[in-house]
Amino acid sequence: MKIAVISCIHGNYAALDAVLLDIDQQKAEKIYCLGDLVGYGPYPNAVVEQIRSLDIPTVQGCWDEDIVEGLNACECSYPSLLAEKRGKIAHEWTNKHVNPEVREYLAQLPHTYKEDNLCFVHGSPNSNHEYLLPEMDAFTALERVLSSDADILFCGHTHFPYVRTLDSGQLQVKVRQPSINEQPTISFNTPLKQIINVGSVGEPRHGRPNATYVIYDTETQAVDLREVEYDYQTTCAAILDAGLPPIFAWRLARGLEFAEKADDPTHVCER
Repeated sequence: MKIAVISCIHGNYAALDAVLLDIDQQKAEKIYCLGDLVGYGPYPNAVVEQIRSLDIPTVQGCWDEDIVEGLNACECSYPSLLAEKRGKIAHEWTNKHVNPEVREYLAQLPHTYKEDNLCFVHGSPNSNHEYLLPEMDAFTALERVLSSDADILFCGHTHFPYVRTLDSGQLQVKVRQPSINEQPTISFNTPLKQIINVGSVGEPRHGRPNATYVIYDTETQAVDLREVEYDYQTTCAAILDAGLPPIFAWRLARGLEFAEKADDPTHVCER
C-alpha cells in the first residue's frame, strides 16, 4: 500500500493543511509523523490538534521533548550565541502558548515506532537529537538501520529530504583483545537497507519554501520525495505578529537553514 510520512511541522498549520490535501490526492492509505510538531511556528496547538484528530501514529521530536522536559534537555549546542538566544526565545514562546492537553500529548509520544520492516524515528534510533546526515559514514549509517531491526528507516530532523541505499553485502568484524593472540573474525550478511529522510513540512531547508514529505509504496518500494507549494507568506506574517524572531520568517520564505553555520553540524541542536 501507499503510505505518507511527514515530519518537522513546527507549528506551521498552513503547510500541514496543504500537505494533508496532497496526501489525500495521492490516495495514501496511512500517514505516519516523525515529530517536531511544535517550535518556530505560530500555531503549535492547532497542529497538534489536527494530528490527534486524524489519529496519525507519531513519534516524539526533539522540540516536543524539550517542551516536555525543559530547554536543553539534549545538552547539545548551538552554532552561535545569537542562534542560542533565538532558540531560547522560541522555546519560551512555545512553552508559554501550548495548552496543557498538548503538553500531555507530547509527553506520551514514543521515541520509535515500528511496523513490519519499517521503523519511524525523528533523529535516529539512538536519539531524537542525532542527525542522520546524507554524508554520514556508511558503516555508521548502516549500524543505525540495523539497530532499528528494520530494512527501511524513516527519519526527519535535518529538514533536508534524501534517500540513501546501503548495500552492505558481507560485513566482517574483527575483535582484538590484549590477552588473546587469536583475533576472531565474525562475518555476517545483511539485506539491502535504506534511510529515507522525509524533510520538513513546516520548516524546509532544501533551498525552497515548499513543504516536503514522502510517499512510500510498500509493495514496489518506490519512494516519492514530494514538494508541496502553500501560502508560506501567511505563516511568515503570523510569525512576526506573534513576536517570534524575524529570522524564522526570513528562512522559512527562503527554505534555508540558519544564518550561522557550525563547523561541525553533528553536535548542533538548532531549535
